[in-house]
Amino acid sequence: MSTYTIGLDFGTESGRAVLVNVVDGTEVSEHVTPYRHGVIDRTLPLTNQPLESEWALQHPSDYIEVLTTSVPAVLKQAGVNAEDVIGVGIDFTACTMLPVDEVGTPLCLKDELKDRPHSWLKLWKHHAAQDEANEINRIAKERGEAFLARYGGKISSEWMIAKIWQVLNEDPGMYEEADLFLEATDWVIAQMTGTIVRNSCTAGYKAIWHKQDGYPSEEFFKALDPRLEKVASTKLRGEIVPLGTKAGGLTEEMAAQMGLLPGTAVAVGNVDAHAAAPGVGVVAPGKLVMAMGTSICHVVLGEEEKEVEGMCGVVEDGIIPGYFGYEAGQSAVGDIFAWFVRHGVSEQVEKAAQEAGMNIHAYLEEKAANYAPGETGLLALDWWNGNRSVLVDTELSGLIVGLTLHSKPEEIYRTLLEATAFGTKKIIDAFQSNGIEINEVYACGGLPQKNKLLMQIYADVTNVEIKVSAASQTPALGAAMFAAVAAGATYGGYDSITDAAQSMSRVREETFKPIPENVSTFAELYKEYSTLHDYFGRGENDVMKRLKALKTKNDSTPAHTNN
Repeated sequence: MSTYTIGLDFGTESGRAVLVNVVDGTEVSEHVTPYRHGVIDRTLPLTNQPLESEWALQHPSDYIEVLTTSVPAVLKQAGVNAEDVIGVGIDFTACTMLPVDEVGTPLCLKDELKDRPHSWLKLWKHHAAQDEANEINRIAKERGEAFLARYGGKISSEWMIAKIWQVLNEDPGMYEEADLFLEATDWVIAQMTGTIVRNSCTAGYKAIWHKQDGYPSEEFFKALDPRLEKVASTKLRGEIVPLGTKAGGLTEEMAAQMGLLPGTAVAVGNVDAHAAAPGVGVVAPGKLVMAMGTSICHVVLGEEEKEVEGMCGVVEDGIIPGYFGYEAGQSAVGDIFAWFVRHGVSEQVEKAAQEAGMNIHAYLEEKAANYAPGETGLLALDWWNGNRSVLVDTELSGLIVGLTLHSKPEEIYRTLLEATAFGTKKIIDAFQSNGIEINEVYACGGLPQKNKLLMQIYADVTNVEIKVSAASQTPALGAAMFAAVAAGATYGGYDSITDAAQSMSRVREETFKPIPENVSTFAELYKEYSTLHDYFGRGENDVMKRLKALKTKNDSTPAHTNN
């Protein structure tokens, strides 16, 4: 009799469930549930209250709908009985956080609070806490806080403390209403088990928690704002447990809604890209994993804690127990390609793609593949959603150099592909120059399996062979592997994530090897990219920030409308 686990991947626009065979990692069935409310970035649901620039919220009920829709669906598709499922695991975008009351109810679900923006769940790409992040970094640097180096020298506006401080600054009453601020992944686990536990991954990477030192000191928080002095022991209190830990068993209520048995093992929450590492079999140092989608998260393991400029964090046991897990990232990749297709392609090109029987991305990829590196005469900076690594600056923006009246859509498309590859090389260089060895690169997510040109460009730019996950939903597979660990070998699972990876991870035979002549040309282009990167990104010319400030000023004028 086969046994299974279910991995749930909560993304930016939707959540998906994957039913996985515990013996070999085969994805037996999968189902996607789009979020009913999507990304809330213009007006609040129900009240239609307008939101300011850089806000990005979500509705917590959408996550529960994924559990109650996609889980029964994968069981039905596969004809698998509930008693054959030994565990459930989830991964999530991060930092995606929400305030809850004493019984764990999201404040935005309360009638008396739903019209106040800070009662809502803040998505990872909520960037409106940049002022708070700037102050956190300034004060931490002035005080010589040791934790700052573990995050590449800067704390991001996307992370927990900056977002909490924004709540306190802009709606102090909502801060007081909040009994806890939770990562969404921990909140969803609590809905399944009835118990709130925090996972060490998101606590470490997104909330400045350290396995040995804990949170920053009360003195530091007081230096930020006297009202924050006790934030760690009050609003962030709770047990923090390692990945693979069993958070508890499914409650009778949630088991009934999900079509599973009460008591089914539930693993503690995880971050999407971090869950992908064991999904491709990466459980040892020297191997970089790129989780590629709307953005890219880069993770690599090390045996020591080192300082790396612009990394999102280094956390002991943060990815695989026994190692230091390093994270970096690019905050827009697939989003950039989607933006161009949506706004930069003419009806004529769309018609040509339709006549060729291809979607517009495949059509542009085919056309772009006819160009050699450098042949377009174009170069771009990949900062359409700011820069996460290595500059850690959400106020930066995109740039294309070399456009002429003869520039074609496929040339621009290829240039954007190349720009994201240069961004990844910048991250790899930062790791390697600080003693973090990278000998192999693995890719997973939707992009590597859809766009071969993209992956060849990445191989040529980085000059490293790239291996691609054979799983269609690698983070979900990783979450299912951690579910097998939470269940344990006694119940048909595994006693460690390393054991699970040996049996359940999957990588394609086809790889992307660097083409020497392309490597040489891209090396020249990368020098030019680096010059632009430093000129616009390190303060020599802050025109991008000045333009954004002017835009924000004009956005707030009464005559302005968004179409």
